[in-house]
Amino acid sequence: MPKFNGYVSDHTKFIEELKAKTPGMEQRQQEGRSLLWDKLPISLDEEARIKQSRLRQNAYPYQNKF
Repeated sequence: MPKFNGYVSDHTKFIEELKAKTPGMEQRQQEGRSLLWDKLPISLDEEARIKQSRLRQNAYPYQNKF
């Protein structure tokens, strides 16, 4: 497959311009990611305790219980 070394897509140009205009954006992006995704692993005991403490939800929550 041939490569086009001189080609830069519009999307790449946009991202590069955005990063140049917004200093610190990548750092804030990584901090935001760490809040949601980068978690420390938990032990098997802790995982079992969390699983047992969850409340069972009905398949259809608005259905009356008869």
